[in-house]
Amino acid sequence: MFDFIRQHNKVLMVVLFLLIVPSFVVVGVLDRYSGSGDKGEKVASVAGESIRRPDWDAQHRNDIDRIRQQRPDVDAAMFDTDTERFATLERMVRDRVLAAAAAQDHFVVTEQRQLEIFQNDPGLASFVVVKDGKRQFDRELFLRATGMTPEQHQAALAAQMTRQQVLKGIADTAFAAPAQAAATLNAFYDRREIQVARFAPGEFAAKVNVSDADLEAYYKQHVAQFQVPEQASIEYLVLDLEAAKKNIAVNEADLRTYYEQNKERFGTKEERRASHILITAPSGGPAAEREKAREKAQQLLAEIKKAPGSFAELARKNSQDPGSAEKGGDLDFVTRGAMVKPFEDAMFALKKGEVSDVVESEFGYHVIQLNDVKPGVVAPFEQVRAKIEDEVRSQQATQEFAKAAESFTDAVYQQPDSLKPAADKLKLTVRTADKVARTPAPGATGVLASRNFLSALFAADSLERKHNTEAIEIGPNQLASGRVTQHTPARAQPFDEVKDKVRTQLVAERAGALAKTEGEAKLAAWQSNAAGANFGAAVTVSRLDAQSQPTPIIESALRADPAKLPSLVGVDLGVQGYAVVRVNKAVPRTPPAPEAAQQETQQVAMTTAAAEAAAYYELLKSRFKAEILVPKPVDAGIVVGR
Repeated sequence: MFDFIRQHNKVLMVVLFLLIVPSFVVVGVLDRYSGSGDKGEKVASVAGESIRRPDWDAQHRNDIDRIRQQRPDVDAAMFDTDTERFATLERMVRDRVLAAAAAQDHFVVTEQRQLEIFQNDPGLASFVVVKDGKRQFDRELFLRATGMTPEQHQAALAAQMTRQQVLKGIADTAFAAPAQAAATLNAFYDRREIQVARFAPGEFAAKVNVSDADLEAYYKQHVAQFQVPEQASIEYLVLDLEAAKKNIAVNEADLRTYYEQNKERFGTKEERRASHILITAPSGGPAAEREKAREKAQQLLAEIKKAPGSFAELARKNSQDPGSAEKGGDLDFVTRGAMVKPFEDAMFALKKGEVSDVVESEFGYHVIQLNDVKPGVVAPFEQVRAKIEDEVRSQQATQEFAKAAESFTDAVYQQPDSLKPAADKLKLTVRTADKVARTPAPGATGVLASRNFLSALFAADSLERKHNTEAIEIGPNQLASGRVTQHTPARAQPFDEVKDKVRTQLVAERAGALAKTEGEAKLAAWQSNAAGANFGAAVTVSRLDAQSQPTPIIESALRADPAKLPSLVGVDLGVQGYAVVRVNKAVPRTPPAPEAAQQETQQVAMTTAAAEAAAYYELLKSRFKAEILVPKPVDAGIVVGR
């Protein structure tokens, strides 16, 4: 019912944000802090403290690495875009603004509260292991997974909680008055009955005549649209764990020792097929009931001993296990670990054809018959040698990668005009790629999806001198270096090569202009005399249900004055032509049930809280002189108080 609020939450927040910002008064200016260094381009500033490009790059890499660890199934390269990088910088600025505000207002999180949060974090349970029969927190495992010690993680949580306090007071006190909620909701639920007459450019294309002179003039006026982008042919090397593994020497004796220590992993476990009769008696039940169940099981055991072939029939008639009773108690083949321990111990102590004594478990009392045994099979060493060698190499790969990374970094630097020496030294393959651009191509993967790698390739030194780039980290345990072998600057395509494309664009542009002229003429004529108007069937539209109509038509229809309906409006659809819309009437919304109305108001209140928090954050940005010095990508969405 409330999908519209979730789907349009960002729009709602921006609308409220624009209403709320003017109500805040900027007061006071914080003294500037000292600069944070002079290395790297300055990309942002908060309270006089700089954020520099290396810090930005490092933070974005950390964010992507965290995504890789938390969601291995997601292609982390999709987050390495200009928009996502800019969002990372915005978050860095936001954290520093809130930290400055928290420090100014003396917000703190007590050590006791920090400890409580840390100890109650459900995510920490995965780092608790059993060693020597005792539950312990594995600090090394935690460090590998998070890149932080527990103390550093606790401090980071405390810093985050402190920043949250800055906006919490604003967000927690926000509310939506009924009139405000109604105005917001009506903007989405408002409906109009309309009829549309469309004037598509395609209908006018045949009327357009263009000469070669027209085409050349259009080409010269729009030459930037007919550019061949800058491209390069490159060669590159990638060093990763797989490459490092190839350089690890393995000892035959070590492989055999590993095999002996892990034999059970290289075969199949022993399987046993048993039948049982269960007389249920919950472990927490009355003692008298459990005793009665035990006596019943003893009685059945005695009958089985007198007639061993009657086990299946007795199970069908007496077993209280609904899953196996109808099958004569048959449990099919199982391995160790599939059954509760008392049952498992008794079953694996039997020989084929034997029947156990009465066995007590948490479910009641069992009589077990072992029907068949499939012995475990261990694959011979020669059969699994390749797998063992791969596992041994993998265990040593991280250490080997660290050594290889140092050699890789030195080799590509010391002989900058060729990658072959580094490739020969580390047994790597020199790869090539053509038509490489400064930014990753759609669908690019691996090294060609790395913005840091591409930026290094297209640096002035790399382009002019055709030198190797430095070793670039493109992912966890992944280094790359490349060099440009051929570079083609961006250039305008000759007119003769793009003449057909120029013709298509010019005809489409002029046909669109004819469509608009015709539409405007019809609008004026129908406003004078509606009798000759030719509209499509009436449809009811809203922002939530556009009925396949373009957004400009919906917005124009909803802006029409309800007191002056029916009325005609003209809508310029750009490349889609022109439309004349007859707005017949406003269609009232069906009032929601009281409970639904209350929930809608609560949703608006939550959005209002977010908008007020965003507005307060904008105030803080002004107070602490926060500014981002790099341009925002053109495809970046609205990011408010992110």
